[in-house]
Amino acid sequence: MFQNPRYMTRGIAETLPLSLQIILWSMIDSLKQSQELDYLQVFSLSAERNPDGVLQQRIVHSQEVPPYQKTIMVACKSPVDCKVFCIDDETHATMLYADEY
Repeated sequence: MFQNPRYMTRGIAETLPLSLQIILWSMIDSLKQSQELDYLQVFSLSAERNPDGVLQQRIVHSQEVPPYQKTIMVACKSPVDCKVFCIDDETHATMLYADEY
């Protein structure tokens, strides 16, 4: 899983910052080193303030089979609130917003 060419929808390309796209693909890459991957990877992104009041990007990465969830916080100038899917269909992997599915 997730070793095929990678693509993204126009919505992702136009509105999700490149730095976040890279982080999401990297999270998948690091997971496949240690665990079996589901064909559907889910990322819930939200803005959150740290104790100093600085906005950060919260990323919750999950999959259903086998169960997995990891949350990270990253510094980000413009955090976003959205849900992103990465789907592998054995010939390619696509990053898209949940509402584009």
